[in-house]
Amino acid sequence: MAKKIGILGSGQVGQVLANGFIKHGYTVMIGTSNPSKLSDWKQKAGANAHIGSFSEAAAFGDIVVLAVKGDAAMTLIGQVASALHGKTVLDTTNPIAEVPPHQGVLKFFTTLDDSLMERLQKKAPTVNFVKAFNSVGSARMVNPSFQEGKPTMFICGDNDAAKKEATLILDQFGWDVADFGKAESARAIEPLCILWCIPGFLNNQWTHAFKLVRE
Repeated sequence: MAKKIGILGSGQVGQVLANGFIKHGYTVMIGTSNPSKLSDWKQKAGANAHIGSFSEAAAFGDIVVLAVKGDAAMTLIGQVASALHGKTVLDTTNPIAEVPPHQGVLKFFTTLDDSLMERLQKKAPTVNFVKAFNSVGSARMVNPSFQEGKPTMFICGDNDAAKKEATLILDQFGWDVADFGKAESARAIEPLCILWCIPGFLNNQWTHAFKLVRE
């Protein structure tokens, strides 16, 4: 398996996933527009942790993670698409609109006939996007522990080889993987973020995850 990971985004999600990859033996570069923000992270993360620009991280990774705010994703992918040609990109983004939730329900800037990942795929058609890590809080992204067993990570994407790479990583990270098909399925997977957030906004409960029960 590829061992070099580029992380596009230096926020909480990017840092948590970077630490998870380092824990499992990968070398990681976080791409950021503010390198000084990551000085403490690099010191704690060790020799396999690196900092670069977005373009450098995109070029560095054999596999890349997109971990920026949804409203910044399209612009960023447009800037680094050439460095991502043919690569698997784990898309953690959600199309959250810049308005407060109503009755605990977030608003998206997409519709049920569209998804952010589909827009990204059209923007960069030679990139192999796989939707992942968008339906759980960052504290439970890496090797989550629940009494009920492994939670389920719902993924989708147009490239089967990329989804296999994503599945191997998610297995390492302690997830049961449910492949829900092509990029259009992101129209259903991205709104899981809305559902996941409702208990948090209403009752300050942020420690849950979804589990698909099969017979």
